[in-house]
Amino acid sequence: MSILRLENLSNSIADNGFDGVVLNPGASLTYLTGLSFHLMERPVVFIYLPHKRPVLILPELEKAKLAELPFESSAFFFGDNPADRIEAFHSAAKELGLDGKNLAVEPTRIRFLELEYLKACAPSARYLDGSEIFETLRLKKDESEIHLMEKAVDIAQKAFQALLPQIRVGRTERMLANELTTLMLKFGSDPELPFQAIFSSGPNSANPHAAPSERELQKGDLVVVDWGASYQGYASDLTRTLVMGEPNAEQKAIAASVLRANTAGRASGKPGIQAGDVDRAARAEIEKDGFGVYFTHRTGHGLGMEAHETPYMFAENKNLLHTGMVYTVEPGIYLPGKYGVRIEDDVVVTEGGSRSLSDLPREMYVIA
Repeated sequence: MSILRLENLSNSIADNGFDGVVLNPGASLTYLTGLSFHLMERPVVFIYLPHKRPVLILPELEKAKLAELPFESSAFFFGDNPADRIEAFHSAAKELGLDGKNLAVEPTRIRFLELEYLKACAPSARYLDGSEIFETLRLKKDESEIHLMEKAVDIAQKAFQALLPQIRVGRTERMLANELTTLMLKFGSDPELPFQAIFSSGPNSANPHAAPSERELQKGDLVVVDWGASYQGYASDLTRTLVMGEPNAEQKAIAASVLRANTAGRASGKPGIQAGDVDRAARAEIEKDGFGVYFTHRTGHGLGMEAHETPYMFAENKNLLHTGMVYTVEPGIYLPGKYGVRIEDDVVVTEGGSRSLSDLPREMYVIA
């Protein structure tokens, strides 16, 4: 699999006018090599030029991982003394002839630390924004990737269902977020979750990315729960909304509007449409109901080895959807100082349209 991915990368490098790519730890490096490294004080760098053996620069303590690499490579190691690192970078640059090359870097990943070593060893090389390469590298998921994402969704859904009986007035947001995290681990999530679970209640639920606090759930609260599991490196990302007791008329109205928007957004996806069409389909429902000004974010984002990746579902995005793309549909309405509602599902584009990987009930959950 990784050899095929390197071949696809080679084609993309050539098509975009680069000579090679430079990567540090992150999803793209893992996608290409099958190896996982932490982003830490010790640099780890992968350099690939088509038709040349890939090169890794890494600390000696990571040497054992190379036994799992699915293709031949050259590796240059350094010890704990930071002064030793430059020699490893010099050796790698010399082997690949980096000087004078146009090298694509991942703009949201590469750090000053790695760039300074590279510039010192290949001062004539140009380190350029490689977004054209990296935004499409993992864009279309194959069947094996979709299967892993379905597993991540299943873990997240089982954890949420197991948590529901434990939710009651008086419990804190942080307490419930921690219990949800524990349940995801219990049901098989990778230890490293895609993001911290969001459990926001009452006025906090009007903040789309509120962090769990010590606020206690109260009668009449709306509660937004946004969570996701990870399975073998692939993420899920779901949101459901609860109400503590019987909802009032306004709460019912915004919940119904968001549900219609979620339904429209999920139904709109198919090969050949613009990513922005998904946003427009969902947003139209909320605007029709008179709540458009309170829908303050895009309808969704791509999902895969990272919780946020391409494609991004905002109205102006003209990029076309293709079979195998996975993204979220998560419209919301947020009334400042009062409460909010969001419903989020994970959707994959199929040959005939799209299907949701998640199937939890989407109506507001009434917690008696």
